Formats: sequence, C-alpha cells, structure tokens
Amino acid sequence: IISDIRERGYEARRENSVTFDSWQRESIQLSPEQIDELIASLPTQVVDDITFVQAQVRNFAQVQRESMRDVEVETLPGVRLGHRHVPVDAVGTYIPGGRYPLTASAHMTIVTAKAAGVPLVIACTPPIRGEIPAATVAAMHMAGADEIRILGGVQAIAAMAVGTESIAPVNLIAGPGNAYVAEAKRQLFGEVGIDLFAGPTEILIVADETADAFTTAVDLLSQAEHGPDSPAVLVPTSAELGAEVIRLVDELLPDLVTHDLAGPAWRDHGQVVIADDVDELWRLAD
Repeated sequence: IISDIRERGYEARRENSVTFDSWQRESIQLSPEQIDELIASLPTQVVDDITFVQAQVRNFAQVQRESMRDVEVETLPGVRLGHRHVPVDAVGTYIPGGRYPLTASAHMTIVTAKAAGVPLVIACTPPIRGEIPAATVAAMHMAGADEIRILGGVQAIAAMAVGTESIAPVNLIAGPGNAYVAEAKRQLFGEVGIDLFAGPTEILIVADETADAFTTAVDLLSQAEHGPDSPAVLVPTSAELGAEVIRLVDELLPDLVTHDLAGPAWRDHGQVVIADDVDELWRLAD
C-alpha cells in the first residue's frame, strides 16, 4: 500500500479507501461548514466534556513547553553557544476509530502539537461503518487541527508521510492505530519522524478490599473496548471484590456499544488473579 501510494498518489489513496473503508467520496477533507454541522449535531454534554479534557491537556502541555527555554551564552569573546527549541513545520496526526470513536487520541496528539507551536497539523480519522464520526471531528477541530480528513488505516499514514496531489508530506506522524498502522509507521520511520510504536491498549488494576467494584469494572471495560486483543487484568486482595467485578463486567457488557470488541477482549485476555496480601499483590502486578 505504501509503495502504491508513493507511485500513484491520489488514485491509490482513493482505491484503498474504497477497499478497506468502503469510502468512495472524492473529497476526504472536511470543509469548515461540514465541521460546524457535525459539531452542532452533538449533545451539549459531549462538546463540554471535550472542551474540559482538552483544557487540562493544553494547560499542562503549555507548562511543559514554557519549561523548555532557549539559551545562549558567550563562553569566550566571540564564542557563542546555546540551543533553541523549534517546532517542525508539519505534523500528521492519526486518530483511530474504525469501529468506535477514540476521541482521546485527538487530545494527545493535536493539542500537544499545537502547544509546541507546530504551524500545520493534519488530522486523519477513518469513517465508522460508512459514517463520519462527529465526536472525533469535534475533538480534532477543537484541538486545533488545520486540516481534517476522513481517511483511515495504512493509506492515511502513507499519504501523510509521502504526500499525494492533495496532501503535502509532513515531518512527523503521531497517534496510535491497529497493527497495520503500527507497521506502516515502522516502515516509514526515517523518511518521516514518528512518536512511538504503539501496541495494543492494556490495563492492569491493583485493588484492595476498599476499591469500588463498579468503578473497577468500568475501568477494565473502558480499556478492553479498544480492541479484541486488549488485555484487561485485575489483581485484588479480596476474592469477594474479584467476584463482584466479574459479575458487573458480565452485566455491563451486553449493553455496551463496543461489546463486539470488549466482549472478545474480556473473554480471551481478561483475568482476575486473587492475591493473598498486599505484598503478593505487588509481586503479581510486577
């Protein structure tokens, strides 16, 4: 796919979007009017939640950036040493979500790139079952993305890395994805910068008898729903708590929008391992 997009550009990108996402629109970049319409379709609570979360991420990112000070010193007459922090010209961000919108990736990539001072941030996310994910688009826009495209998978990573007739190549790609997205980033690393190689989402919770069973169950499911290969593990010191968490997970699963992902993850990779005491709890967690 990477070679195909490198050689044929837009046409290869379009064909792969049809093949993998059943996405046949000529233009994948959303206009300001389309973005406004999608945001207006969301409940006020969703927009308020995105606003709140992004403010937390942005505030700390700005504190981090302000701590990275430029310096220059004249060590000898005419000898000047120092360093400057200069943002790259363009970053491509990938917000996964072919099955379910994962808006948090927009906060973690676009907000931070803009706080760093990157002038151009291109954001890509796949359609979900043939529809544009309104909540994800809202998060991308509110985070400060300069261009928003409905484009997923390897074709998105390749298009941003090597460029097409309508997408200029970026300097760095950030954001998680499935195994194919991770492999595309691995192959393109060096030609373009990357943030990291992201593996499956996973969670391990350690809990004593004072833990709230419902909160624990929801925390496990909130990570299991990232994909059918996402491990969700609980290590409690209380067998009663472990049993209650299992009961709640089984009760909550059928009504989850993401049950087709969280269900297999919990069935195949979920574990509850009872520890006799706190010392064993930490050994098991390690």
